Amino acid sequence: MINPTLAEMATYPFVRVEEARRRLVAAGVDVIDFGKGDPNEPTDPMIRQALIDAVPERAPYPLAQGLPELRAAAAAWCGRRFGVEVDPDTEIVPTYGSKEAIFSLAQVLDTAGRTVVFGEPAYPVYERGALFAGAEVHTLPLLRENGFLPDVDAIPGDTAIVWVNYPHNPTGAVASLDFYERLAEAAAERDFYIASDEAYTELWFDEQPVSALQASDRSRTIVFQTLSKRSSMTGYRSGFVAAPSDVIAALKAYRPTVGTAPQEFVQRASVVAWNDERHVEETRARYRAKRDVLIPAIDAKGWEVVASDATMYLWVAGPDADALLEHGLLVSPGEFFGPSGAGYVRFALVPTLGECKRAAEILAGL
Repeated sequence: MINPTLAEMATYPFVRVEEARRRLVAAGVDVIDFGKGDPNEPTDPMIRQALIDAVPERAPYPLAQGLPELRAAAAAWCGRRFGVEVDPDTEIVPTYGSKEAIFSLAQVLDTAGRTVVFGEPAYPVYERGALFAGAEVHTLPLLRENGFLPDVDAIPGDTAIVWVNYPHNPTGAVASLDFYERLAEAAAERDFYIASDEAYTELWFDEQPVSALQASDRSRTIVFQTLSKRSSMTGYRSGFVAAPSDVIAALKAYRPTVGTAPQEFVQRASVVAWNDERHVEETRARYRAKRDVLIPAIDAKGWEVVASDATMYLWVAGPDADALLEHGLLVSPGEFFGPSGAGYVRFALVPTLGECKRAAEILAGL
């Protein structure tokens, strides 16, 4: 018998995006895919070479605590980027990307029968991880008039985890340090953990986003970072969690059970990635160029790019996803991310610059 939690779930939204793309391709349509947020940017050659150099004749099982060199590189990056001191031995654990760690957090913490809170529209994994752990879920609408930030005062009293994700997928909104300070105060007063998904902190256009780690009290803050978007390494599956030592100890105890430590040769390539900023600057420049091509074309249609201050996404009010699909432009309907996404579509800036220019031409002809 199938787990009823799985049986009751709707199809994962991006499975539907991929199915739509395949149907169109099979019908001979030339599709420009702005749907799924999987970067097409090249992984930097030095990272690829580091991986090659690290592949051994025999690769044993990787240890859950990860290589000391990788933990040190992650902690040093947190220091350089956010000005915070993180202990690499007790406050960092490498992860298999960030998705699996996000999904499993509700199983590691004591959440059964308690509430896991997240804003919506949202990445679907916060909810799915909570439901599989037997937790209740509660959503807070993220509205334009509030800068797509949740109402901290509306967090229920029995909350175990509050998920936040800034820069935000799908809207591209960013959070201020003041917001993280207020959330940290609420967490201390009401005994919940802040789980901050920060996959997009390095994809910004005008101003560097802040981290939840920068709040003056981070004793209840768990931050999830990844190389997937920052370094265009989605398939490598490499990230880390930075958290208080008791949470990291729990993660180190849990993770061997499910076997999700990154391979050591991936970890060694990850050390190179965390230690370099040049390739990240180049990646930001490529996204900026694509953004600069698409925004005028979107504006010319009378549609509106909302928020979209960071990430690899444009959150656009006005267009109809099905109508764009008829012209070979695949985007994600805002409803994929929750009821508050109605009226919007998300463009993921993953096609090539040439494809973005062609998409702008198609938009001009609509």
